[in-house]
Amino acid sequence: MEEKSEIIETNKHNEIIGMILYCFVVITIMFFVIKYVGQRTVVIGDSMESTLQDGDNLITDKLTYRFSDPKRFDIVVFPFKENTSQLLIKRIIGLPNETVQIIDGNIYIDGQVLEENYGNAVIQSAGIASEPITLGTNEYFVLGDNRNNSQDSRFESVGNIHRSDLIGRAWARIWPLDGISLLKHQ
Repeated sequence: MEEKSEIIETNKHNEIIGMILYCFVVITIMFFVIKYVGQRTVVIGDSMESTLQDGDNLITDKLTYRFSDPKRFDIVVFPFKENTSQLLIKRIIGLPNETVQIIDGNIYIDGQVLEENYGNAVIQSAGIASEPITLGTNEYFVLGDNRNNSQDSRFESVGNIHRSDLIGRAWARIWPLDGISLLKHQ
């Protein structure tokens, strides 16, 4: 009888150790996935309407930009300069070494009007982009799709975004359930 209780005690002990190891492995894998592969990001505000809505939950792809350069019209996630715990979600408009300017509501890249249809209205305020802005080697100019209600590169509080500040590319909408989809970038 004593031998059976020792076996039962040993089995319980092994199960507890196994469960602890299992939890440790799961948590470690989750950490690496969140740190290096993807993370959940919540849209706050309406600066990306009509593409993204306030409260949408997104998966941000953190791998793509390790192997390729960001492209024009990619939707990117990056920290707000004035409060790095707050993430901003915007669309890349200007690429490194380009000159961006907004004149009469039109976006000009290197003196040519940018043909795009992401903005949901004519731009009313060019902000600092009323004068030509020449981007550096690793800088990007971003705008919200809701151009007249977006804090973006037109304003000094955001300014040009350095590549090293890009957390990743918004990849998919996972909430609300009726809006689950891959995001259109190009």
